[in-house]
Amino acid sequence: MTQTATRAPLPDLTNRRVLNIAIPIVLSNATIPLLGLVDTGVVGQLGRPEPIGAVGLGAIILTSIYWIFGFLRMGTTGLIAQSHGQGDEAESGAHLLRALAIAGAAGLFFILFQIPVFWMAFELAPASDAVEALTRDYLAIRIWGAPATIGLYAITGWLIAVERTRTVLAMQLFQNGLNIGLSIFLGLKLEWGVTGVAWATLVSEWAGLVLGLWLARDVLGRAVTAAGSAAALFARDKLNRLTRVNGDIMIRTVLLQACFTSFMFLGAGQGDVTLAANQVLMQFLSITAFALDGFAFAAESLVGQAVGAHRPDRVRRASILTSQWGLAGAVALGLIFWIGGGAIIDLLTTAPEVRAEARVYLFWMCLAPLLGIASWMFDGIFIGATLTRDMRIAMFQSVVVYLAALLLLLPIFGNHGLWAALMILFVARGITMARRYPRAEAAAAPIPHAAA
Repeated sequence: MTQTATRAPLPDLTNRRVLNIAIPIVLSNATIPLLGLVDTGVVGQLGRPEPIGAVGLGAIILTSIYWIFGFLRMGTTGLIAQSHGQGDEAESGAHLLRALAIAGAAGLFFILFQIPVFWMAFELAPASDAVEALTRDYLAIRIWGAPATIGLYAITGWLIAVERTRTVLAMQLFQNGLNIGLSIFLGLKLEWGVTGVAWATLVSEWAGLVLGLWLARDVLGRAVTAAGSAAALFARDKLNRLTRVNGDIMIRTVLLQACFTSFMFLGAGQGDVTLAANQVLMQFLSITAFALDGFAFAAESLVGQAVGAHRPDRVRRASILTSQWGLAGAVALGLIFWIGGGAIIDLLTTAPEVRAEARVYLFWMCLAPLLGIASWMFDGIFIGATLTRDMRIAMFQSVVVYLAALLLLLPIFGNHGLWAALMILFVARGITMARRYPRAEAAAAPIPHAAA
């Protein structure tokens, strides 16, 4: 006989609830660039270019490595949101515990195999002997934070799933504040330089994970108690579902990143000035992602809970509410870029020729939020409904469309054709997922009662 979790009445879906989830995420994202600025400023005080290059290169290498496991954040959110909607907090904790186990294993792998991993990284991104030596010192310290950094993806996914995004913001402020304070103290006060910045980041990563685990202690404890044994907690069917969901997300993300990478490589063929202009304009896309992530995350949480509660009507309501706010944000960003885009370009670069070139393509940035909002919001909806296979298929289809657009437009229109192809990718992702949206409501269909 199975025991059904007692389900509390679901709260109303309101605009206030959407904003309560979204706004802390937007504010949390806004703190991310600050950390990089401080680290650069600390090593910049040393008066030599090599430390700046070392910290920048080391951070990029680790970010690229850890990014592979970003699926843990998304997959964890969808699975836990559904368990939360079912009122099964023990299973929510079990999902989190499994994700943390994967994070720990991944982090241990990178610690054990850091020598070949870093060798490969330097082969792909060679640097001068001085910069490489400092970068190796930086990486040798920071790699010990791999389990903590990847584990925080899972903790963040859990917090978003249960609508505790203010806690996400508080954790981000705590971790970044500690990192900044230690970077200044160790890097400048004690004059440790690059290694001081690395130790500051390492300590803040582990401090953030410890705080997250403390916040999750109750839900993790219920999971262990309910499971009764490690065999039950890590049952094959549970792990298979986790692997399937996260595997689909990883493939989708790799394909998406490949599109952006190809964009930058093809932009390099347009000349140094155009390449630099494209890099400046890509920061507009980063701003857009940071600003609109909150609404997509709200969709992940609210849609996931609706699917777990077997309420197709609430899936639709959550999708419409979050998408309306996402569209409003996209319109606002488009207007901001239209009015103030030139000033943003001037802030990002002082090179006159790059400023002029970036302005030629600025109108694409004004269109990007509007053309991309559907794809970003459907990402949130599909993650919440754990329709990750559909996300993967839609991404494959969109990549084919993007490649066709590149082949057709790039030879004729040059860099304008390159930007047009990227916009077509956004639209194709939105259309291919829109066609599959009914599956999200179908995933929430009530389960027929089995005959006695």
